[in-house]
Amino acid sequence: MRNKQKGFSLIELLIVVAIILIIAAIAIPNLLRSKMAANEASAVATLRTLNTASISYSTTYGGYPTSLTVLGPVAAGTAPSSTTADLIDNQLANDPATKSGYTFTFTNTAGYYTITATPVTVGVTGQRYFFTDQSGVIRVNGAGAATVASTPLS
Repeated sequence: MRNKQKGFSLIELLIVVAIILIIAAIAIPNLLRSKMAANEASAVATLRTLNTASISYSTTYGGYPTSLTVLGPVAAGTAPSSTTADLIDNQLANDPATKSGYTFTFTNTAGYYTITATPVTVGVTGQRYFFTDQSGVIRVNGAGAATVASTPLS
């Protein structure tokens, strides 16, 4: 008399694996879209932070900063100054700075500044480009680099 072995057959295991793969194929694109949306929201929040820091710098030192490094943190034991204002963290105190899949470029021309946010990898880390200047209005363009003529973010 043979004992009947308990367990799953190979066919049953293959069906379970196929079902898991189908669920993964549905879920992964949604996960990537939500990651891009999070990166874009982070880029907009960073632009707001940089606008606030630039206005604080202007109020304190009488002009807009010349670069993002000027807004960066001070060395231990020293006070903020016009060359290191201590208004943003180390991650953003580079020119250009990279954060959450976006590259931020600060430009000061004739006393006015512009900041652009460009996806590091278009279609992977983000799809939209952002722009802001001393007006504080954040502008967006989905087709290419955003400029002062781009649509304001609503």
